[in-house]
Amino acid sequence: MTEIGWREWVSLPDLDVPGIKAKIDTGARSSALHTAEYECFEDEMGQSRVRFIVHPLKKRQHCFRQGEAKVIGFREVKDSGGHIEKRPFIETRVCLAGFEWRVELSLTNREQMKFRMLLGRKGLENHFLVNPAKSYLLGKNLSVRYNRDKK
Repeated sequence: MTEIGWREWVSLPDLDVPGIKAKIDTGARSSALHTAEYECFEDEMGQSRVRFIVHPLKKRQHCFRQGEAKVIGFREVKDSGGHIEKRPFIETRVCLAGFEWRVELSLTNREQMKFRMLLGRKGLENHFLVNPAKSYLLGKNLSVRYNRDKK
């Protein structure tokens, strides 16, 4: 099994996010993605969908991606402060240094958190061994992929 650090750069190709810092958190059951805002709606087939905005780089608010995905469910999630929030969950591909797999992500506002994405133990299951003493073992800084965006 491949070893990763407690934080890594990942990409979300289905959401057009070429790079986002993720905290690898084995203490969290589910994974979460920072969304500035989201709107749930039903498509013409009656399926639940969600539109949202992702700001993948904390200090570059002008850099954003708009996403849309099928909602696979709404679940109550307890955050690190013990607060319970009902969140929409989507499924998307995650890429990390040549590895690609599908993961369920909850959409929530992580503006006050250091990392825009949290990759929990269900998203890591059977894929990696986490070394809590290391960082960025598999990925270089993917923020360079946003250089075409305004600074």
